Amino acid sequence: MFAHSLDKYVNSTMRQTSNAQGWSNILAERWSHSAGELPRLVPRDTEVAIQLSGRSLVDRAGGGRREHTHGHRGTIWLCPAGVEEEYINVAEPIGDCLHLFLPGRPFSEMVQREFDIDPARAGLRYQAIDHDPFVSMIADQIVGELSNETGVGRMFVESLSVALSAHLLKNYSELGLVRPLADRTTKPLDSRRLSRVVDFIDGNLDQDLTVLDLAGIACMSVGHFTRSFRTATGRAPHAFVAERRLMMAKRRLRDESCSIEEIAFSAGFSSLANFSKAFRHSTGLSPSQFRARS
Repeated sequence: MFAHSLDKYVNSTMRQTSNAQGWSNILAERWSHSAGELPRLVPRDTEVAIQLSGRSLVDRAGGGRREHTHGHRGTIWLCPAGVEEEYINVAEPIGDCLHLFLPGRPFSEMVQREFDIDPARAGLRYQAIDHDPFVSMIADQIVGELSNETGVGRMFVESLSVALSAHLLKNYSELGLVRPLADRTTKPLDSRRLSRVVDFIDGNLDQDLTVLDLAGIACMSVGHFTRSFRTATGRAPHAFVAERRLMMAKRRLRDESCSIEEIAFSAGFSSLANFSKAFRHSTGLSPSQFRARS
């Protein structure tokens, strides 16, 4: 997935990107921005920029608004897809900024699924936000996943992207949307549905599982399923899958016919190095040490 950032941030340096992780419905990039004006642009994806440290000064105009923002850790700049940014001047540089891009199709599907309204009516505002604790929390979680990959990063970030999209629509939409449908339903995750979901997880641990898949098995929306699953199991879906994959990895490490690299990929990691780092963090041993002791 590639966003419009390379065309936009011509005076800046990209420090990290989630492209290698293969996240499907959100792209994360970490940038350092030098002072200077940026070109006019009509973004195809909704962009949420969160300043991670330091102080800054940004002037910008778009969507009928003109803003003069003294940025600090936690300042957010929201730019919806299709809203032309007529003028941007980074008057004082931003040393560390996380940019989250929400592609049009997953975003509109989430609007339809969670709110049951026409996505074309759910326009976000072009707006600078002094601070939003929920968005900052999501930013910190995504920065952590960028720096220390887990075997369920795609599932975890998928959940975060749905939560972020719903939050933006509830708080920064032109419509002033009410709570998502998922918040207004009472259908529980009963033992029959939970068993069906767990059986599906256990039968597909080496596949690219998504929260949307699991919610579909339970016949629930993503938001409602995530909350109900945590209530029923004490764990978020991604944490539950991570635990199951670790158990699977341990079983396969005891089998000398399986290479550690194969086990790493089947456990959902993009590289052997990331698998080894996460495995050592969880068990105190490297995969090869665990195999030797087993």
